[in-house]
Amino acid sequence: MWTPGPRAAFGAAERGWSSARRGVLSLSIMGFRHFLSRCLSWSRILAIFFLPFISSGLASPSKLRETVPSQTAHPPEPRYNWSHLTPLELKNRSVGLGTGSTVTGHAHFTLNGHKFRIFGGSIHYFRVPREYWRDRLLKLKACGLNTVTTYIPWNLHEPERGKFEFSGNLDLEAFVLMAWEMGLWVILRPGPYICAEIDLGGLPSWLLQDYKSRMRTTDKGFVEAVDRYFDHLVPRMAPLQYRQGGPVIAFQVENEYGAFNMDKHYMPYLQEALLKRGVVELLLTSDVPTELPKGYIKGVLATINMRKYFKDIPKRLYRVQGNKPILIMEYWIGWFDCWGLGPHQFTNVRDVERTVSQFIKYNISFNAYMFHGGTNFGFMNGAVLNGIHRSVVTSYDYDAALTEAGDYTEKYFILRKILGSISEIPLPPLPDPTPKSVYPDVSLFHYLPLWEVLQYLHAPVKMSVPVSMENLPINNGSGQSFGLILYETPICSGGCLHAHAEDMAQVFLNDSVLGILNENIRNVHIPAFKGCQPLRILVENQGRLVFRQKMLYERKGLTDSVSLNKVTLKGYTIYSLDMKMDFFDRLRSATWRPITGSYEGPAFYRGTLRAGPSPKDTFLSLPDWNYGFVFINGRNLGRYWSIGPQKTLYLPGVWLHPEDNEIELIAAIEVQA
Repeated sequence: MWTPGPRAAFGAAERGWSSARRGVLSLSIMGFRHFLSRCLSWSRILAIFFLPFISSGLASPSKLRETVPSQTAHPPEPRYNWSHLTPLELKNRSVGLGTGSTVTGHAHFTLNGHKFRIFGGSIHYFRVPREYWRDRLLKLKACGLNTVTTYIPWNLHEPERGKFEFSGNLDLEAFVLMAWEMGLWVILRPGPYICAEIDLGGLPSWLLQDYKSRMRTTDKGFVEAVDRYFDHLVPRMAPLQYRQGGPVIAFQVENEYGAFNMDKHYMPYLQEALLKRGVVELLLTSDVPTELPKGYIKGVLATINMRKYFKDIPKRLYRVQGNKPILIMEYWIGWFDCWGLGPHQFTNVRDVERTVSQFIKYNISFNAYMFHGGTNFGFMNGAVLNGIHRSVVTSYDYDAALTEAGDYTEKYFILRKILGSISEIPLPPLPDPTPKSVYPDVSLFHYLPLWEVLQYLHAPVKMSVPVSMENLPINNGSGQSFGLILYETPICSGGCLHAHAEDMAQVFLNDSVLGILNENIRNVHIPAFKGCQPLRILVENQGRLVFRQKMLYERKGLTDSVSLNKVTLKGYTIYSLDMKMDFFDRLRSATWRPITGSYEGPAFYRGTLRAGPSPKDTFLSLPDWNYGFVFINGRNLGRYWSIGPQKTLYLPGVWLHPEDNEIELIAAIEVQA
């Protein structure tokens, strides 16, 4: 239910969380109600707010530095000057990243024969608007780091079998070359599995079509798919390598395989797959300490992923690979959030200060994961099992050194102070903070019920029995990866409906909602009615699991037959609602209804944001809306959900047009949750 023509406000600079965060003003200051309804009703107010918050990210860099406490004391360390060891300065390259040791037996990294340490930070190019790559990389370098690391998501680069995407925000080569221009080294993590809290750990969903195939093993079907992908990916990466004049000094083989460990031949196969296609730089693996031996490959450098430094780390690594330098490939300076799972994850800056100081003291190389997390735009988020299926939130802020919007944090200045204290030369100046803006109020005056939108989708598929998203015969046989899927079949009586739906489904008789289905709810009662009516089951993929063996079975939609009073239902019309850009192009020709009363059910809503002549970043709040998605100018900002902890959506200013911007609830579908 909604009220017609309400006002909405745009503004601000910091994302809201359900618990108090540093420097965030209560929404009540603007007269807004801060807490969203947690009920499962359809009640909502048609309002969108862009929030004016005060945050550390908006203060001047000099003012922020004044608030940073002194660094944890530790013995004086030798100062470093690697100005001659940068991609732009190092012209004569004979030896890439390697390992060596001093006369006293202390292992260390070398670059072109010179002693070297990796001070890295993770930025995922696919989670950051391309227009902001330069800003984030400049801030990484100004922090005192010398290396940027990134995962490479197979599922985004090959969304359909044989169809590769490496343009726009997925232009891997452009990202690496931009790092090179700024004097940064690069470590690439091409998978094929990456985790990264992205859907199916970065594996394409079309791999799930074969029920017998085993992902992350040397199963014939899986490695054939990997080989085809590497045949396309590696020729893009190889010219960027150190020995060819590029900035890439190392490649990671797969990711945390020790936790999966289903095939002892798999990791050596991937090692050889990279080598034979022309990868010549240092190879490494990465695992948590307890599973290090199971993920290690002989002849490949083993690295560690961890939250806190323990004194037994060197011993664990020594038992596996002897006297080698230590690289903490993922030093978790924060953590990700899941919908409905407690407050925003937060890591104490003093713990980060203490741990990084230990790295410096013990001559350990490290990579801050994440230096800048970015956003799970669209439907890319993954999920975890925490008793039940839990979706990762839209924001990938990660409590990182830079916020989701690229603003400085206290954690950033702690890192900069420590790294600056051991540099012989001054660190680069700080780039200016990214500007934010408050926008005029927006009202949503038009809507379209979901049922009237179906005609603007691609033609539905007719099938005798329901199939999962992945097995829907669309997208050149690659199925559907993301979004929602609608199943329709006629029924002529009420009773007990039984179905297996993943992840969340709404059940309708014609356009009347009857109930929900999920991993724990398999039955819905259908009341008696006259004649025959269409049964409609709308199912959403809320994100596939990102790790452990259960990800092998992460099919979405209706995953088994549907029965009514124990009689199997047949004859389905199936609609794919993956909501790609071309869908919104077609939707422009629709005749939208004016909002004159209340409506109960899934629907799209439309409004216009007037951003003025110079659009800037902002955050979007949807008080009293329960659940759905937000699109602006056809771009999917991601999922909102009143259960938190995330309360607002990041809207990059570079995605706004000067003056008017189409917001199709902002095309949101209100999904009962």
